[in-house]
Amino acid sequence: MSKYGSQKITVDGITFDSKDEAMYYEYLKLLKAKGEIENFELQPIYELIPKFKKHGKSFRRTTYTPDFLIYHLDGSQELIDVKGFSTQQGELRKKLFEYKYPDVKLTWIARNLKYGNEYGWINYEELKKKRRESKKDV
Repeated sequence: MSKYGSQKITVDGITFDSKDEAMYYEYLKLLKAKGEIENFELQPIYELIPKFKKHGKSFRRTTYTPDFLIYHLDGSQELIDVKGFSTQQGELRKKLFEYKYPDVKLTWIARNLKYGNEYGWINYEELKKKRRESKKDV
């Protein structure tokens, strides 16, 4: 079990950090088989800050590794990060990514059967908005 309470799961010989990531992998396989996307790949790595030295101390590079890279039929690409919830570290990495790679589309998604599409997937920001609205209605 991870520090965030998710359990690793293996599908097709690939180990995913959570059940939701594995389910999104299965969803992408379905979209590809139906011809709705061209292809996808797992965990591309983007450098946010290169390694450097300061006052004799070495600092490792900082990277951001979203869960999937989707190649759409129109030639566009989209990075997908499957989230159960956000963390301060995740939010900071996303902000650094958005700054350094302004032309690369990054989407955080979550699985939520109440608000998501027919498979349960919803944009993470949209889910947060719907949850806030739902609390107001109570």
